[in-house]
Amino acid sequence: MNPIKGTIRSGVVHALGPRQAEMIARRYDDVQSALRYRIERSGRRSALELDSLRDIHRGKRCFIIGNGPSLKTMDLSPLRNEVTFGLNRIYLLFDRLGFATTFLVAVNEHVIAQCAGEIAAVQTEKKFVSWHARRYLRDAAGVTYLRSVSRPHFSVDPSAGIWEGATVTYAAMQLAYHMGFKEVLLIGVDHSFVAQGPPHTVVTSTGGDPNHFDPNYFGKGFRWQLPDLETSEYAYRLARDRFEADGRRIMNATVGGRLDVFPRADFTSLFPPTPSRDEAQAAS
Repeated sequence: MNPIKGTIRSGVVHALGPRQAEMIARRYDDVQSALRYRIERSGRRSALELDSLRDIHRGKRCFIIGNGPSLKTMDLSPLRNEVTFGLNRIYLLFDRLGFATTFLVAVNEHVIAQCAGEIAAVQTEKKFVSWHARRYLRDAAGVTYLRSVSRPHFSVDPSAGIWEGATVTYAAMQLAYHMGFKEVLLIGVDHSFVAQGPPHTVVTSTGGDPNHFDPNYFGKGFRWQLPDLETSEYAYRLARDRFEADGRRIMNATVGGRLDVFPRADFTSLFPPTPSRDEAQAAS
């Protein structure tokens, strides 16, 4: 930290107390990042791209695919013709799927820093990545940067900043709302972790990953942050209320899991069987 800036912060902490000083510091950082986002080329371009995505899928449905181990028990082939948001290292599933998700969303800096090359190489319609981690993906094609802010809220205009809500799933929900989707279906959002400890603590995996669909997801040697499920649930309630206020809905089609904020849906019932040729001829 700049010595002068550090001295000023120390004085503010002494005068106002640590909690109020931290709040002011976060607001100050938000204002600074907002200015940079509108000044720097990558930020200006990303803001324009986000504006162009407003309501492009109005009235449609989409799927947000989490990364929980429940995905291992599901037949995901019906998603081939759906609009899908994949999160973080979802691309480890693409070979099994036989197709890529429509979008990729990654906002955690630890994930982006360690997987920047993989993220850059992924072929999706568009990738949404945290602007605060842009140094890892400077010249990557197809990347739209999302600016994160500290104020807890549900953003209806991502170009003005999003709150991460302690989970990339929440970032995807804000994008889905912005694009106009009427119905959002969640799968693989198990909302439970074997690992325990203070939220946001950075840990290094010592073996295979039991918390995700692939043991290599946060495999041995990977640095990641312990989850903050309480904050995530608060964010999910904000998303639920915003969607419902506009006559839209988010439903949880995850197989099992512990997320009870959203109404449940049966995944298989979302895809009515296609009549066979004989059945079609008999009906005609």
